[in-house]
Amino acid sequence: MALDLCFYFQVHQPWRLRPYRYAEVGQHHDYFDVDVNRRILRRVADKCYLPMNALLEQLIRTHAPNFRVSFSITATALEQMQAWAPDALASFRRLVATGCVEILAETSHHSLAGLYSREEFAAQIARHRQVCSRLLGTPGTVFRNTELITTDAIAAQVAALGFRGICIEGADRLFPAGRVLQPHPLAAAPQLRAVARHYRLSDDIAFRFSNRQWSEWPLTADRYVDWLAANQPADGGERLLGLFMDYETFGEHQWADTGIFDFMRHLPPRVLARRGLRFATLSEALARVPVAAPSLHFPAPVSWADLERDTSAWLGNRIQQSAQAAVYALEPYVKAVHGPGRATLLEDWRRLTTSDHVYYMSTKYWADGDVHKYFSPYDSPYDAYVRYMNVLADVAQRCGAQTALWNAQQLQAA
Repeated sequence: MALDLCFYFQVHQPWRLRPYRYAEVGQHHDYFDVDVNRRILRRVADKCYLPMNALLEQLIRTHAPNFRVSFSITATALEQMQAWAPDALASFRRLVATGCVEILAETSHHSLAGLYSREEFAAQIARHRQVCSRLLGTPGTVFRNTELITTDAIAAQVAALGFRGICIEGADRLFPAGRVLQPHPLAAAPQLRAVARHYRLSDDIAFRFSNRQWSEWPLTADRYVDWLAANQPADGGERLLGLFMDYETFGEHQWADTGIFDFMRHLPPRVLARRGLRFATLSEALARVPVAAPSLHFPAPVSWADLERDTSAWLGNRIQQSAQAAVYALEPYVKAVHGPGRATLLEDWRRLTTSDHVYYMSTKYWADGDVHKYFSPYDSPYDAYVRYMNVLADVAQRCGAQTALWNAQQLQAA
């Protein structure tokens, strides 16, 4: 009897836009705020990547080969680290070199391409593999889509691209009690195995850890291990428990003075002292833990975001829908342009497919509103939309797609 604990950390940084006015369309093609992006990347590297990587490296060397984790790191984050935080990139390389860290595959630009363009979805997965192989290490056969967004069509394409596993959200509507602890086949891709995030235990660390109003505050490693052990299978079989979270949980969202680093420092030895608990990478757990029925079907997209666990964080209002329709309307025109500047144009466009841009346009409030406002650099969702559409207007002009951009906006407005 064993319960595989699968820690998976998401690392991502977008290319944030500079204040780009409509008067600049056709005049200037520098869309991204280099100073802001450099400053944020450096801050996150100092507060999260460097101290947490050092802690994980220490834990791995102390408990090797029994402490193991998985990472998903976007190409945009890796290339920003290469430019502005090479010490952070080197620390990730050292982690991978231990042999106890698995790299997951994903889209290079943290995009919603899986919902809009089969061609671009495949291209960004290939681009991610290329950048990872050059800067960090080659991703394995487990795929993690942006924000765990999963549909039947995405699952089928991921399987066709040769992946063995896919990370999904353990939403209550998908899993009967206890079934979140086993991999499942997918109706649209029977050969693909889905491993689910245990959202309650993941969010206890990612969101509730520093909340003094939480009934379980302060959370200790001993108590958390008790919660983990309570999920051990009674039938003596093998199970897995997915603990998926943003890496910035450590030091950035949960500051060092909350005790988050001390919590993680004490957790592995407590886990390894408990019979029946062990750490595993996602691919290791998928190879060990038997598949459970039923096959999972996704009649609508499922993600790990907000209370709804759907795509409303990015596509929940008309301005978000308009922005996404517009950027993908430009795809064939951007890709048809040849000659000098094509690579720059394509990269600019891909940076605009990053899901953060439409996340900043969310008008959701109540329980999730504070989360959206925390991440946004804009005064309002409408400011985010105006700046984004100004940039798209310039991209459309560069590739001769002004009519396509206009038509896409009119279709959404109808």
